[in-house]
Amino acid sequence: MIKVGIVGGTGYTGVELLRLLARHPQVALQAITSRADAGMPVSQMFPSLRGQVDLAFCHPDAANLDQCDVVFFATPNGIAMQQTRALLDAGVKVIDLAADFRIKDISEWEKLYGMRHACPDLVAEAVYGLPEVNRAQIKQARLVANPGCYPTAVQLGFIPLLEAGLVEAGSLIADAKSGVSGAGRKAEVATLFAEATDNFKAYGVGGHRHLPEIRQGLARATGNEVGLTFVPHLTPMIRGIHATLYARLNKEADLQAVFEQRYAGEAFVDVMPAGSMPETRSVRGSNHCRIAVHRPQGGDTVVVLSVIDNLVKGAAGQAIQNMNIMFGLAEGSGLHVVPLLP
Repeated sequence: MIKVGIVGGTGYTGVELLRLLARHPQVALQAITSRADAGMPVSQMFPSLRGQVDLAFCHPDAANLDQCDVVFFATPNGIAMQQTRALLDAGVKVIDLAADFRIKDISEWEKLYGMRHACPDLVAEAVYGLPEVNRAQIKQARLVANPGCYPTAVQLGFIPLLEAGLVEAGSLIADAKSGVSGAGRKAEVATLFAEATDNFKAYGVGGHRHLPEIRQGLARATGNEVGLTFVPHLTPMIRGIHATLYARLNKEADLQAVFEQRYAGEAFVDVMPAGSMPETRSVRGSNHCRIAVHRPQGGDTVVVLSVIDNLVKGAAGQAIQNMNIMFGLAEGSGLHVVPLLP
């Protein structure tokens, strides 16, 4: 059994990790930390986990995380980098669901997050945890930077086109929408029920923190820098991301075949039949990304529709997928969840 610790178990990604890991056949949950709620039974905070998780939250100082095989950080940015080196030195593998190790350009990361990076040398070592791209590296990794939710949906949609050299990489557009759980489990006016319900708005148009991460990943796919306009939106739903992606074709190709061949054998990327319109509810609660590719009016613009559950394939599910790869388990172990409908 893999001994698992979770740092920061009280947020939405933390409880999603618990939901999925509680039913994982090769996992033994060892510790779930919370400074503010140490001593409280997990099932008291999250009654959905009654009968599934019998641990109580513990203070990080008393968690004995160095006795785990792997530790997930479901914490705000800037926390994992303070503790990762000690865990790695103890032989513990680390999967960070925040952004501490995603951006390779340290100066850019420090500008984005307004703090000094505690271990820039480990950023160079960290493997970006997008399994459909970096599976071989993840298998050998001891530190994985789990991708962000928007970056997962956007990259999976654009990568087949860029790898095949089919589109102009300098003029990509990503128009993405997220449910309010993407903002985290904290009290903010913008995500109050009366503020977010019956409302739809863009945000971060001038520059979103996920933009450099997306550009970095797409540049790897094409071998050159890309030009990307990324506009996120907040939608009045709890879960889900819908990314509508636009690119200009520079050569002819059977686009449906390109996507089907690129993701053939990928358990968690579903290339839908030609003409499909994937819905966020078709992936709710699951680790799937569903993709459809269109060429409106037969013109030179390709439109890719990409949907994920931001808390699963966009966070906790993908982290567990990475864990499975790191420990040589079946990649879908603990993740074969049928999406919830309605």
